[in-house]
Amino acid sequence: MKITIVGAGNVGSTCAQIIVDRALANDVVLLDVVEGIPQGKALDIYQSAAIQLSDTKIHGTNNYETTANSDIVVITAGVPRKPGMSRDDLLSINSDIVSMSTKAVVAHSPNAIIIVVSNPLDVMTYVSFVNSHFPRNKVIGMSGVLDTARFKAFICMELNISIENIQAMVLGGHGDSMVPLVRYSTVAGIPLDSLLPQDRLDALLDRTRNGGAEIVKHLKTGSAYYAPAASIVQMIDAIVNNRHRIMSCCVYLTGEYGHHDVCLGVPVKIGRTGMEEIVLIDLTPEEKAALDKSANDVKAQIKSLRNLQKAKEQGKENGTKEQAKTTVK
Repeated sequence: MKITIVGAGNVGSTCAQIIVDRALANDVVLLDVVEGIPQGKALDIYQSAAIQLSDTKIHGTNNYETTANSDIVVITAGVPRKPGMSRDDLLSINSDIVSMSTKAVVAHSPNAIIIVVSNPLDVMTYVSFVNSHFPRNKVIGMSGVLDTARFKAFICMELNISIENIQAMVLGGHGDSMVPLVRYSTVAGIPLDSLLPQDRLDALLDRTRNGGAEIVKHLKTGSAYYAPAASIVQMIDAIVNNRHRIMSCCVYLTGEYGHHDVCLGVPVKIGRTGMEEIVLIDLTPEEKAALDKSANDVKAQIKSLRNLQKAKEQGKENGTKEQAKTTVK
C-alpha cells in the first residue's frame, strides 16, 4: 500500500504519524505547498519509526509526481476554522483547494481511493467527487466517524464507564444539524435512553453537535486534529485490511434515505474497494425529519457554492471584456 496525505498541517501530519506507527502502508507521502514543511515533518516521523520499529517509509514533497500510483489519498488541505468562523465561511476558498488537489490526485493516481477531510466536509466531499469523475465508492468523506467518536467520548464521560462498552451512531452533515441516533446507541447492549434522563441526553446531543466548536473555543488559534487524524486512520485500516466495517461516512447519495445529488453521512460498509455498500436502517419519522433537515442544509451549501462559482466566473468574464476594451482603445 502507498498512502498520500495532501496537507501537512496538524491533521495531516498526525495522521501520517499514526499510519507509520501502525505500519499500515509500505510508503507514505506527505505533501504540502509550503516548501520544507512536509520534508521536515516526514524526516521527523521517519526517525520516530526507528523507535516504533516500523519499516514504513515516509517522504515529504511539494509536488504531486511523488504521489504517483497511491492506493489511498487523504485530502486534508484547506484553510482551518478559526474562532467565530463557521464551516460555511470556508466554502469558496477550500472548494478551490480541494478541486485542484482532486484533479492532481486523479492525474497521478487514477486508481486511488480518496478520503476527504477538508471543511465544510460534506460539500468538500461533493466537490472532490464531482471533480474526480470516480465512481462514488472511491470518494469518501470523514465525518460520522469523528462525530460518533465524540458522541461516544461524551457518553463515556457522563457514565464513567469503559469506552469498549459503547456503541453509537451519528448521521447527517458534519455540522450543527448532524443527527446523533440515541435509538441506535447502546452501553453493553443496554439502550442509552434507559440509562440517562432526557435532560442529560439532550445535553450530550448538543455537546456532540458542537464538539468541534468547543475545541476551537479552547484552542483559540486552531482546531481539532488528534481525533480527526485517528478517525482517518480508522477508515484507512478498514480499507487496507479489508475489514468490511460499518461506520458512518459521507458519501454521494443517489436516492438512499430519499436524497439525490448530495454527499451526506450515512452508515456504510468499508473494505478494500472503498465504500462497499450503503447500509439502510429504519428511521422514525422524527429521525427522518432530522436527517432531511441536515441533508437540506448541505444542499443549500452546495447551491451557495455554485452561485459563488458563477459569480466568480462572471467577474472574470467581465474583467476580460473590460481589458479587451482598454486594449482596443
